Amino acid sequence: MGSVPSTPRKSGTFSPETAEYLIGTLVDSQPFPLSSEFWQKLLELPLNVQWPARRVQQACELLAKNNCRTRHLAKILFHLACCLQQSVSSSGVSPLVYKKAVNAVYFSSIFLKYLIESVQGDIQLYLSIEDNEAVPKDVLGDQTIENFVMRNVLNFIASVEVSPDTFLLHLELLNFMIIAMSTQLLCGSSPGPNDVNPFLDAAMAQDSSLIGSVVRRLLLNFMMRSDVPFNRATYSILSDGSQSSVLQRVGSAAANIVLFPFSYLVSSSGEGSKGPIADISIHVLLVLVHYHKCVMSEDYANNKSSTSDFLLKENSHFSENPYCKALEHAIDCELDRVDIEGNAHSAQHIKLPFALLFDTLGICLADEAAVLLLYSLLQGNSAFLEYVLVRTDLDTLLMPILEALYNASTRTANQIYMLLIILLILSQDSSFNASIHKLILTGVPWYKERLLHQTSLGSFMVIILIRTVQYNLSKLRDVYLQTTCLATLANMAPHVHRLSAYASQRLVSLFDMLSRKYNKLAEHKDNKLHTAKGNSFEGNNLVEDMSTELHIYTDFLRLVLEIINAILTYALPRNPEVVYAIMHRQEVFQPFKNHPRFNELIDNIYTVLDFFNSHMDAQRENGDWSVNEVLQVITVNCRSWRGDGMKMFTQLRFTYEQESHPEEFFIPYVWQLVLSHCGFSFNTGAINLFPVDLQTEGLENGVVGSTLQNGDFDKPEYQLDP
Repeated sequence: MGSVPSTPRKSGTFSPETAEYLIGTLVDSQPFPLSSEFWQKLLELPLNVQWPARRVQQACELLAKNNCRTRHLAKILFHLACCLQQSVSSSGVSPLVYKKAVNAVYFSSIFLKYLIESVQGDIQLYLSIEDNEAVPKDVLGDQTIENFVMRNVLNFIASVEVSPDTFLLHLELLNFMIIAMSTQLLCGSSPGPNDVNPFLDAAMAQDSSLIGSVVRRLLLNFMMRSDVPFNRATYSILSDGSQSSVLQRVGSAAANIVLFPFSYLVSSSGEGSKGPIADISIHVLLVLVHYHKCVMSEDYANNKSSTSDFLLKENSHFSENPYCKALEHAIDCELDRVDIEGNAHSAQHIKLPFALLFDTLGICLADEAAVLLLYSLLQGNSAFLEYVLVRTDLDTLLMPILEALYNASTRTANQIYMLLIILLILSQDSSFNASIHKLILTGVPWYKERLLHQTSLGSFMVIILIRTVQYNLSKLRDVYLQTTCLATLANMAPHVHRLSAYASQRLVSLFDMLSRKYNKLAEHKDNKLHTAKGNSFEGNNLVEDMSTELHIYTDFLRLVLEIINAILTYALPRNPEVVYAIMHRQEVFQPFKNHPRFNELIDNIYTVLDFFNSHMDAQRENGDWSVNEVLQVITVNCRSWRGDGMKMFTQLRFTYEQESHPEEFFIPYVWQLVLSHCGFSFNTGAINLFPVDLQTEGLENGVVGSTLQNGDFDKPEYQLDP
């Protein structure tokens, strides 16, 4: 056992029979030791080996059946790690080394993916080597196979530049990372201490210096978005030669390359598709950053008498995520850490070109993964948030966000939530709220409702947020979304400067729309209560349901009144258009003058109305006034406004805070994004992380025979602290 029979070669190349034999031997029941010549021959196979899909499936089934005895998955992973160690050599690396590494990662990815998605019950990957196996201790040491391979995969990604020679290996190692971490798909939506994620746990256990380098490299990959051509001389599948591929003689039109990614990553010209490394790098980073390892408390682990989910959750905690920590502590490479904190800790912080990161995010925000990355940076990294807030070209980020909200009907509910939370986080800063009104937009071609010319970014943001509220009221009817929009507007209100006429009109129209909905609900409640008097049980239920909805709309109305009141209290002299809009529609406020929740706020509005109406009456002449004439009178009298008679209220300021278990939203959401873009399918029957519609046939969103249910996760809970 352990030797490989010599097989004929044709002109120095492998014959089809050799490839057939080697792959068949890999999946067969006979184990080969790590030191066998078999592994080197296997890894030297040409990269244009092709098999029909049926044969690939049979090979996977055979390896799954025999892996318990042969441990060939662990051994191919071991050889992958060894090839990667050779690939990071400081001296020149032979193309054969890269080729062997590509073959190793191909085989590892295919078989590992099949074993993960075909698992029944506990995951049994048999990643350990048998005790009687001669394992080179100077190579493996005390490491587990999963730790050994992840350390070398991460080290290669972090330390080897993407070049024509290494492009394919980088790409397939990132694909391997996604597959290795996909054990999360088998877990429930809430991480528990019994979850099995060997490769993710191994990634978390690496040295902090390596982790920082990986986070930096993945972000650089995302920012560079380079279109690196393959080196045709290195990868024979891209050659123009006439060499026939293994099993091409089968003549099957459906024959698939056994090493699957080529089918979508290689164009006819032999160049890499646009930015594939950038896209998958950000997916890998998001999975790593949002992973939560649930650890059971030592006392409970030693004395547990119950396995209930409640007790497990109460007696467990999450270990620190070093990738999340590295992202949160990233700093701008243009700044010296000593200048920021007064002490030199630069070695503990990764340095990134924030300017390039800012610009790249602005370009890529049509992609949900980029939105989630921006959220993660703004929410966790104070240095990046500060950098964004001092930029004078905030339209670079804000315009793509506002365009996505404008097209909300084509976006997922989760993407809308993320976009609105980003705006809420930014609106917490008063300098942001002031600066967006100084930036003037010459035009917005994609806004179709009205021609906007020379509108401030702040006015346009108000318009889009109000439009989102209106869309939500008619379509989504989501209280969470509504509250986030209004909270952002409330943060902006005291800093509004020369709000446009259109934005001012939309603000008053928003109050009118909500008031009509409120009045309709109140009337409907009274009618239902009257008709249900004969059935006290039914009547009580109806009243309770409608009272809840009425209470929600009462809160919405009050919040809109708070927004208007904040503008009038803190920013009236510089907002004549707001005064004009209120005067033009002053009748909409009349019904609420005596409402106990609104009367004080309405009183302030009428104090303003009385002031300006009296000045209008004093200057009124015969005939109608034009809009410009009215605005001129308002503008003149804004200068003499002193706020006499206004009741002062505490200025509202809403802040974003994550709830204690954000992972229950973010982990399923990240994997939904990954599966929608990774390019390969995953067995829906194995997915427990999020709900899947099993009724749909065919390939949808990267999941076999299913449609991912956008928006069905628990919402990304947070606290709004006014």
